[in-house]
Amino acid sequence: MGSIYRRGNKYWIKYYRRGRAYRESSGSTSKMVATHLLKLREGEIAQGKIPSINFEKVTFDELAHDLLQDYRITGKKSLDRTERSVNHLKKHFEGVRAPQITTSLIKQYIQVRQEDGAKNSTINRELAALKRMFNIGRLETTPPKVNKTPYIPSLKENNVRKGFFEHADFLALRDAMPGYLKAFITFGYKTGCRVKEIKRLTWQRIDRQHRIVRLEYGETKNEDGRTFYLDDEMIAMIEEQWNKRLKTKKLSPYVFPNKRGTGQIKDFYKIGKEKCG
Repeated sequence: MGSIYRRGNKYWIKYYRRGRAYRESSGSTSKMVATHLLKLREGEIAQGKIPSINFEKVTFDELAHDLLQDYRITGKKSLDRTERSVNHLKKHFEGVRAPQITTSLIKQYIQVRQEDGAKNSTINRELAALKRMFNIGRLETTPPKVNKTPYIPSLKENNVRKGFFEHADFLALRDAMPGYLKAFITFGYKTGCRVKEIKRLTWQRIDRQHRIVRLEYGETKNEDGRTFYLDDEMIAMIEEQWNKRLKTKKLSPYVFPNKRGTGQIKDFYKIGKEKCG
């Protein structure tokens, strides 16, 4: 059982988890506030959670350090780019405690970066680094340093690659392809994703509600995360792929499955060569 006591004019609480005693100030002169905090902490412990007091001590600086350490240890090629992203984030979040990094604060950061003249694609890479920090702290650290990742919005980018296909050539190729490859071709043209990235794309990377596709760190050729905004044509195409998936007996995890709708596409290059000559 926990207890409540006074230290000076403030109420403190004491509670136990796995035999370890925790003491925490309620920050208030009201015993009711302290009682509420004690019940909150005991409820977290009863659910098998780590008391939130541990998470409240973690700052942006610690999460940023862990991110860069992870990149150095694993030899990520995008370390230099990530360091630049962290330096920009640090100007806004340095010293801020992790629970205080809310969506509202993140949107303030976006606005400041836009006013600085940063491109949406640059800001998205910085936001991807911020998200990766929280994911490392939540999923890849024992014990966890954060208990949740805040919702981090992404910005619309103009991702259509230029110089690879003229639009007329793209339309001709798409029209010549079999039905199950038309959406595959369109997605590649619009986003500039590589063939392997599209073949491996799963539904867990698609946020249909917010019209976003996220490729996480380590899933791309340069090991950097990327985010794509789905325009009207693309979201309609994604919804069509989703509806096709629901009609198959076996629900494939892939957004652009093979002809049978069950696994990865294997014959793209072969068919493309036949159609292109």
